[in-house]
This record gives sequence, C-alpha cells and structure tokens, in this order.
Amino acid sequence: MNSLEALLDQIPIRHNLASHIMLLGIVQGFFLTLVIFIRAKRRSAILFFGWMLLVQCFVFLDVYLCYTGLIKYVMGFNDSTEPLVLLIFPTLYFFLYALLERKPITLKKHWFHFLLPVAYALSQIYYYVSPIEVKINAYLGAYYQNLGFLDIPDGVNHSYHIIKDKFRWLILFSCSLYLVLTFRLVLKAKTNGWVSAKNIKLDKYLFSQNTVIISFILSLTLFFIFFNFDDDGGDHYIGMIHTLTIFVTSFFILSESRFFEKSWIADKYETLAGSSIEFETIEQFLNETTYYSDQGASLKNLAEKLGTNANTVSKLINSQTGMNFNDYINQKRIVLSKSRLVDPDFSHLTVEAIGQTVGFRSKSAFYSAFSKHVGQSPSAFVKQKNGQKTV
Repeated sequence: MNSLEALLDQIPIRHNLASHIMLLGIVQGFFLTLVIFIRAKRRSAILFFGWMLLVQCFVFLDVYLCYTGLIKYVMGFNDSTEPLVLLIFPTLYFFLYALLERKPITLKKHWFHFLLPVAYALSQIYYYVSPIEVKINAYLGAYYQNLGFLDIPDGVNHSYHIIKDKFRWLILFSCSLYLVLTFRLVLKAKTNGWVSAKNIKLDKYLFSQNTVIISFILSLTLFFIFFNFDDDGGDHYIGMIHTLTIFVTSFFILSESRFFEKSWIADKYETLAGSSIEFETIEQFLNETTYYSDQGASLKNLAEKLGTNANTVSKLINSQTGMNFNDYINQKRIVLSKSRLVDPDFSHLTVEAIGQTVGFRSKSAFYSAFSKHVGQSPSAFVKQKNGQKTV
C-alpha cells in the first residue's frame, strides 16, 4: 500500500478541451444564477429556475474537480454533492409547476419531493464522517485504480455502500419520475389551450415544452453514459452537455433582454408615459379577477383598475402578445369558454348563454371569436370533445 502523501502526488492534473468546456459552463451557470437571484421578483417561478441552476453548478463543479484531479487538494469534499444530484430534477419540476400552474411551492404541501435526496444524504453519514483514506480510495476506485489504494483504519463502518452502490439507479429513477411529472404539467397546460404570440422570441409555454424535450434528451444521455462507463468515468460528457444547455439558456435570456428593446435607449418623449407596470402585472390581474369575462370590459377601464393609462396597457399587450386589446381579451374568453362548454356544471346552459358568461354580448360575436381562435364553431368543438362527428 502507498502512503497518503505519495499517493496524492501520483494523481495527475489534467486540463484538456473537456475540462475547459466544463469550466465554461460552471462559471456561466453561477453567473446566470447570480443574475436571476438579483433580478427575479420574490416568489417568482424564475427563482426556482435559479435554484436548479445553482444545484447543477455545484454538482458539476464536483465533476470538474474529480475529472481534472484538482479534487486531491480538497479530497474531503469528494462525493459530497451526491444528494444535490437528486435535487436537480425536483427543482426543475418546481420551476415548471410554479410557472404553469401559477401556484406557490410550500414545504408543507411539497415536502415529499425532498424525501429521496434527504434519505440518501442520511444513508451516507458514515461516509461523510469517515477518515480521509476512505474518500481517497473512493476517488481512486472511480478514476485511477492502477495507482493502488490506502490502508483503511480499523472500525470504519462501510454500511453506506448498500445505498451508495445503487446511486446511479436512484438518479435514473428520479430523472424518469420527474420527466413524467413535468411532461404531465406541459400536456395539461397545452390541453387547456395556449396561444403563442407571433412576435415573441419565447413564451413560458414554449420554454416549458423545450425544457421537457431537453430533459428527455438528457435522460437518454444518462442512460447511455451509465451503461457504457464504469463508476464516474463518463461524467465529464454529462458536464459538457450541461455547458451546452447553460449557453442555450443564456442565449434565450439575452434574447428576451431589455437591452434589445428600443424603449431603454429612447428619448424621453418616445417613452411610454406612466409606464410603471409590466405585462406580467396585467396578466396576473386578469387571471386572478377574470376581469375579461365582464361584458363591460374595456381598455380604458382596465387601465384605471391598474392605475395607469390606456396607451401604456395597449402598447404592453401589443408588444408582448402581438395582439390588440380586443383579440387579447377574446383569447382569454375563448379559453374559459372551451372549459365551460364541456363542463357538466354548465350543461344546463345553451352555447349562446355560455358565450355570455365569459363576456360576449352576442351569439355572433362569440361564434366569430371562437372560430378565429379555435378554428371551428363552438358546436363543432363540443361534438368533437364528446367524440361525435362534426357535420
């Protein structure tokens, strides 16, 4: 057996293209996390996206240190981020849940999502408190078995291996489970109906859909790497893919940046007077109050309720959705009418009456708007949903 110092000296330090790519992703990820935590509003869904990025960055920092051999200078931290790996997928789910469901994430209601990472962390307590020789041997077994191993002091408890040896299966289980859960969230949102604005680079529904697609690709990558590499031998490939996703995310964040808008460099006479609100404020007010279902809803009245002027509201709606006020309001009315047309609680109402409950003053206005946004009449929509053939 080798002495501790001699063995550590034999661990090579390697810097190559793979390590440089990983480091780029880690640094960029930490920077994005900082920006999100500084800029995101309190209780915003974006904060969960920031937590997901932060967890990933710590995990892949561990991968980077192990791959390059720099872990030998902080060997006590070897495998310390394993519980965090099992937090990546729940935090992704929390982000999409808060974004699409518009409901808060609370420990009281969602505590069970933390069971797996917490249980795993508790199962590894013996490893965390083990002598440094144990952690060095764990690293050598994964990366440099040819260097030999250190003698382990007597009395060391190795029971943690019962769970540790199954860690990869736990990762795949967590990934598969939350992939299904996130897919259900997006499918539910799509079933309820969404309309992506034509002039928006990215909306929350498209972003959510792409997130699930990327997660699916990552899960396939995990399966491939886990079944083709022993121990941690292929983790650097996952790290490089992480860098790719970080920079793709950075691209979309920059694309949505106010830097590319005219308003921030406009002269004072070009700016919107009284523009003290954001589009999200309009969305939140309409969704929480269902103001759009009021037959008397108007641009002027909505602006008064929001404490601003009609010109500001109109321009915000147009710039963010590509629609004018009437189309924007009618779109929301149609989404609500689609659910009521097939809701047993509204089966006693005629199609025209349901149109009136969502804000349309006449049957013709309802049918016209419904056909424009759905592509078929309300009656045809109901028959299709009921499994009947449209005439």
